[in-house]
Amino acid sequence: MKKIIVFISIVLSLASCSNEDSDMIAIDNPEIALNIPSDFPKLNAFVSQNKPTKYGVELGEKLFADKRFSADNTISCSSCHIQANAFTDQHAQAVGIEGRIGLRNTPSIQNLAFMKFYNWDGSKLQLENQPLVPIITHEEMDSSILDVINKIKDDAVYKDLFKKAFGDESVTPDKIYKSIAQFEYTLISANSKYDKVKRKETSFTESELQGFQTFQQKCASCHATELFTDQSFRNIGFPLNTDTNEAGRGRVTGIPSDFMSFRVPSLRNVEYTAPYGSFGQFSNLRAVLDYFDNGVLDADNLDPIFKENGKRIPLTEQEKDNLIAFMKTLSDTQFVGK
Repeated sequence: MKKIIVFISIVLSLASCSNEDSDMIAIDNPEIALNIPSDFPKLNAFVSQNKPTKYGVELGEKLFADKRFSADNTISCSSCHIQANAFTDQHAQAVGIEGRIGLRNTPSIQNLAFMKFYNWDGSKLQLENQPLVPIITHEEMDSSILDVINKIKDDAVYKDLFKKAFGDESVTPDKIYKSIAQFEYTLISANSKYDKVKRKETSFTESELQGFQTFQQKCASCHATELFTDQSFRNIGFPLNTDTNEAGRGRVTGIPSDFMSFRVPSLRNVEYTAPYGSFGQFSNLRAVLDYFDNGVLDADNLDPIFKENGKRIPLTEQEKDNLIAFMKTLSDTQFVGK
């Protein structure tokens, strides 16, 4: 009987040690506190289900830069999403393996934790579902998630990181998507001159202040909130992409009124993200403002802001100068590493 009691005690002791080991794994991989300004919008609902952790983010950043995600090992996520360009690539349209040209301009990936939709057409509602898109798209990486896993599953560094991040070293699609999303959730830009002015750490120049006032009058209805986008989908009469695969938001919903409507882009770090438009129609900010001033393309679903105002946003040359001066105050040099 004593032997049985001793045996049970040993089992309970081992079980206790096992629980302590599990707790140690959690302690060794702490959550990363996101530095969120109080006036930013609410986090995307899915962030709470995949909170960034120390090793989850480290793993995600490594995966983000791994060229083995592409069929010929030449293109990674970071090949198109370059930090110095606010995670864009300065190409009119994304360039994939073998120089293949994509359908659209590479979007910035800043402040994604607060976004309700992803991609120009809002085809994804959850960031964890987005990484597969470039992996399998012919014009981008032209690969498959199974091919990616086969390439990295025996990598000792990855085995260690997957174990630290998720408790075991197995490489799965879900873990890949979650870790990349965790890394992207940490890419928060909120330390521009504009933010410093709000914090009363500095002041606008006269031109910047006048640009801000013009912005509030003529731009803020679409480029709203501290993200400088209201996250709506609008047809604003930009020159049309002639690719027959393009239909904007209508490509997702199938609704005629969504044809050639695109998600309003954030203006944060806009100084670094040229060219502008869903397929890089404009080489610089002045060209965008000139187009608005001269008049946009008409359409049945043209946004009312244009439809009801002669298809244009009238701007004087001085207003354009001031608007550009203000938009440059949205540049976050710390975020882009400059």
